[in-house]
Amino acid sequence: MTGANSILKHCHALAAMSEEAGFTTRTFLSPPMREVHAYLRAWMDRLGMSVTMDAAGNLRAFYDGRKECRLLIGSHVDTVPHAGAYDGVLGVVLGLALIESLAGRRLAFGIEVVAFSEEEGVRFQTPFIGSKALIGALDQELLARKDKHGITVEQAIRAYGLDPAAAGDARIDKRTIGYFEMHIEQGPVLESLNLPLGVVSGIVGQSRARVRFRGAANHAGTTPMHLRRDALAGAAQWILNVEQTAHGANGLVATAGTISVIPGAGNIVPGEASVSLDVRHSDDAVRDAAVQKLKDAAQSIAKQRGLSVEWTTTLEQAAVGCDAGLTRMLERGVIRAGFPLHVMPSGAGHDAMILAAKVPVAILFLRSPGGISHNPDESVLPEDVDAALNAGLAFLEELEKQYA
Repeated sequence: MTGANSILKHCHALAAMSEEAGFTTRTFLSPPMREVHAYLRAWMDRLGMSVTMDAAGNLRAFYDGRKECRLLIGSHVDTVPHAGAYDGVLGVVLGLALIESLAGRRLAFGIEVVAFSEEEGVRFQTPFIGSKALIGALDQELLARKDKHGITVEQAIRAYGLDPAAAGDARIDKRTIGYFEMHIEQGPVLESLNLPLGVVSGIVGQSRARVRFRGAANHAGTTPMHLRRDALAGAAQWILNVEQTAHGANGLVATAGTISVIPGAGNIVPGEASVSLDVRHSDDAVRDAAVQKLKDAAQSIAKQRGLSVEWTTTLEQAAVGCDAGLTRMLERGVIRAGFPLHVMPSGAGHDAMILAAKVPVAILFLRSPGGISHNPDESVLPEDVDAALNAGLAFLEELEKQYA
């Protein structure tokens, strides 16, 4: 049976397929994505799976079952800049490892393994392009979004040799009974409890925005302090407000992760500063209240400093609960495989939260040593990989009982 060493070897091979030498950086339909697709397709072919690629660049492989219904298993193969080797990719590799472990045995249901082309939102500043195609949300607004080079999502799809007009064919098969995702935790909770696995109860809601402060660029040496309209100073004041707001509600997290400044020279008072915002909470009402508070703070700070402010929402994603029935089967699978059960929410977004609009979803977490993710130092323990594989097989057995 496939084991951790083989699974980790696959992950390390895929990590080398990158836009940057010495780092793992792989964005939506970038050149190294072709290498990833070729590598995975070869493995899927060896497993005797039927392999296709949809209009969003999702690589999909189907393993027949005795009946026409099917279970989706998958995760994403794009990365953040300077990523680790496991975020997303491990879930795809584990999905194929489950098929390999079946050794030709056919279950009552078929299994479709999906390697989503995009989840992180790096290239087009909007996440989940891959999974949105499966729920019919690859719409004209999304296709028209541009990357930093002015290339639209539609143009990127065409340049990859795909037809965005065929996006409707990417929709989830109506006979799909659910979606199962295995993913590293990307946080410190499981490690703090000395547990290899966690069953996810639901995914927190997210709000993302771009907040642009505009003032007046001017000479740094000749403009008196009281006559300045410094956009960067206003943005800095607001960023501290973001941190203070997050401390004010239990479970709330808020991050100003990027800032760009125009003109961006050391001897010019900044005329424009644009800041990203990411707000998350398991209770949508708490998240919405925090976002409104931050909007009000941005307006107040801008008024005090003689600035203008522009707020552009880039994502509004409601909190998503995992399916109760599938989750109970996953819990039984973890216990059957011989591991302690821990149920927990996910603070990170996953493709499952998109697919939950159409099908029941369940998620299994693996421990993240040091709680580190989105970082080259991201790691997993081989014994936890084996635990996830065994729990995944036990979950399939639980599901088999329902459809035999």
